[in-house]
Amino acid sequence: MEYRDYYKIMGVSRTASQDEIKRAYRRLAKQYHPDVSKAPDAEQRFKELGEAYEVLKDPQKRAAYDRLGSNWKAGENFRPPPHWDTQFTSPFAAGGAHNSGFSEFFESLFGQQPGFGNTRQASADPGVGKGEDHHAKISINIEDAYHGSQRSIQVHTPERDAQGRITQRLRTLNVKIPPGVTQGQQIRLSGQGAPGANGRRGDLYLEIQFALHKLYRTEGRDIYLDLPITPWEAALGATVAVPTPAGRIDLKIPPGTQSGRKLRLKERGLPGSPPGDFYVLVQIMTPPADNDIARQLYQQMAHSFTWDPRTHL
Repeated sequence: MEYRDYYKIMGVSRTASQDEIKRAYRRLAKQYHPDVSKAPDAEQRFKELGEAYEVLKDPQKRAAYDRLGSNWKAGENFRPPPHWDTQFTSPFAAGGAHNSGFSEFFESLFGQQPGFGNTRQASADPGVGKGEDHHAKISINIEDAYHGSQRSIQVHTPERDAQGRITQRLRTLNVKIPPGVTQGQQIRLSGQGAPGANGRRGDLYLEIQFALHKLYRTEGRDIYLDLPITPWEAALGATVAVPTPAGRIDLKIPPGTQSGRKLRLKERGLPGSPPGDFYVLVQIMTPPADNDIARQLYQQMAHSFTWDPRTHL
């Protein structure tokens, strides 16, 4: 995706005050409003201005954007820094209204929901002055979700300095991962969000994401494993050792098993009420005919078997 220089779009310096940014937006929005401007690119310019202003008008988003540094040029190929979405706590709630007008660049940094539909602010509880809730993502292994674990994470959160300005501070938090947590589930850390007017913090919600696993994948609480077996194990039946998050088990392969067959191990998926199941998807692997003996065996099979798997075609 292309890097977007929001300061250049707004025609202001990186040290511009909030009042200067507001004045620049009002002037340019009036100039490029599609109902007023005759410029052929007026609508596109107007959308770019709206996106730039969405970031620069908000002290938290502006501070996060500024952390990318000033060496980027507009139009350069851009990818978010590693683990950006696990370090930046966003006020965008998962239920916010989606604005399809924002670019891929914006969404890669701040998420796809620029609304504040689920964000609890101080105004939602008059007199209490609680700060905003924030959201971040945490990547864990499937084994962590199965057994539960303790994790130490680092997140950037907004803080007010002595002059009342919003800055980003790196914080280290200890997180308990409960057994049976699922992809997309949120863990609430009470009092770890933004500070409110009276110092009372909001909450931090961590969205669980499963890291890509070399063996397993999940659907809800169910765990899936692709199991390669030999043709003779499939034809004659066999007992093979199968890895699971709880340890290896001996799995019986019924005689005549076909590739693609699904074998279910009841309640051996992620813990819960009820627990998930563990599914083994059989894949028959053919040995290579890479020597004379192997080729002779395959030729013998070709002459011995009259079975044709393509008769239905």
